[in-house]
Amino acid sequence: MALGDYNVNALIAELVSHYESSLSLPDILPIPSKTYDKNRAPKLLGQPTVVYFHVTVLSLDSINEESMTYVTDIFLAQSWRDPRLRLPENMSEQYRILDVDWLHSIWRPDCFFKNAKKVTFHEMSIPNHYLWLYHDKTLLYMSKLTLVLSCAMKFESYPHDTQICSMMIEISHTVQDLVFIWNMTDPLVVNAEIELPQLDISNNYTTDCTIEYSTGNFTCLAIVFNLRRRLGYHLFHTYIPSALIVVMSWISFWIKPEAIPARVTLGVTSLLTLATQNTQSQQSLPPVSYVKAIDVWMSSCSVFVFLSLMEFAVVNNYMGPVATKAMKGYSDENIHDLDDLKVTDNEIPTNYL
Repeated sequence: MALGDYNVNALIAELVSHYESSLSLPDILPIPSKTYDKNRAPKLLGQPTVVYFHVTVLSLDSINEESMTYVTDIFLAQSWRDPRLRLPENMSEQYRILDVDWLHSIWRPDCFFKNAKKVTFHEMSIPNHYLWLYHDKTLLYMSKLTLVLSCAMKFESYPHDTQICSMMIEISHTVQDLVFIWNMTDPLVVNAEIELPQLDISNNYTTDCTIEYSTGNFTCLAIVFNLRRRLGYHLFHTYIPSALIVVMSWISFWIKPEAIPARVTLGVTSLLTLATQNTQSQQSLPPVSYVKAIDVWMSSCSVFVFLSLMEFAVVNNYMGPVATKAMKGYSDENIHDLDDLKVTDNEIPTNYL
């Protein structure tokens, strides 16, 4: 292509872009515009309006077991067809970017996140939402959001647990007026580079969570994340240290029974260390009333250490007289001699008869 042709084409494209940029809201509203009701869904032949959804998960982090919440950044795309609108004159492109402020003057779905505790709309450095109009009068609305979502976690198998967290999108219209459907081609895209400190996303999928209330059926769409906990952290910070503490308590079996302070100190110190470690291993969890897998492990370790103390108590009680005399400085032979010469109050030596 010649340089002159390129300049002419660039000039034409600039003129077309300038012409289309002068588009105003009345250019797409029906004539007269008063017939357009922005509060009424564009039902065609009495059929409910269908809205297609697509979600791109950019990040998933800040999973808090204590508050049972997690944070995610998403791109939310909604598309629907409004046959009441008019196409701009001389619309040559496949779609046209509209002013997002026009959403206040035209109908749009009133979706909300059912299990959200906080929703943040991004405005850096410009408001992160877009509105497109296609040739078939389909509108596409995209927005970037940060969500703080609740997740009902269960810790019976902790730290070998798999948590199931969801993101639920619902509407305030019944299925007679409005229906939400996942996009047929690619309803969900999850960033493959998402990496969590202690959890892995083992699976993610879309599903339908439509619920029937007393006032009618309301469409509900859900994204489900299966989060499997990694064992590496607890292996090196819980399992191996607690096992070593139990083995350390067994050292008292090789210490002479006469060394009472050494054996008692070793057993009590092991118990206190296990109690401290048990508290630290569960400090990020809510105070639940049921038994967890980590409770079974730590309790078993405590029982083994306690039994080592009980073993010392039994041995010390059985060898009490011998140990007492040994502490007074007698040798083994002298101890046995003393036992032979032991005289009770009821015995009278024969040499005095």
